[in-house]
Amino acid sequence: MTALNSPAFLDFEASSLDLIASYPIEVGVCMPDGDLHSWLIRPHVLWRDWSESAEQVHGISRATLEQQGMELQEVAAELNRLLSGMVFCDAWTFDSFWLHRLFRAANCLPSFQLESVSMLLTSPQVQLWPAIRQQVIAELGLPIHRAANDALILQKTWHQITELPVPSQPAP
Repeated sequence: MTALNSPAFLDFEASSLDLIASYPIEVGVCMPDGDLHSWLIRPHVLWRDWSESAEQVHGISRATLEQQGMELQEVAAELNRLLSGMVFCDAWTFDSFWLHRLFRAANCLPSFQLESVSMLLTSPQVQLWPAIRQQVIAELGLPIHRAANDALILQKTWHQITELPVPSQPAP
């Protein structure tokens, strides 16, 4: 499959995994051609949730976000500039929540639709996903739980799975 046929992938890191209070702190995108983009997001003044255990996983402190994060309106504008059509993630419940939270706080709408990568896969491919993902992580040697790295891992996993031979159907 060529880069032209490859989808874009998106990943968020967040303040916690609380689907009521959490908010996005970093977003990463892997474009069809493999180009990576990521932004630290300065928290909205009303976003107070913070999980120390989540910080230990992604390694991003709230102080870092406040000092180095971009304004959420700028992040939303950059995502809209880069993305259109369908964009894929591997944790749709969380990622769609954080996407909505980002764009709502930025007072705009996304120019793209976020979907689960499972929509691109057959049932056998979905079953293979975790093992192939672990293989890709080992091959790339990148730290996980950083948004751009995770978006790249999504793309590479998708490429490897879709390049596997399709099992032949038994004759009736």
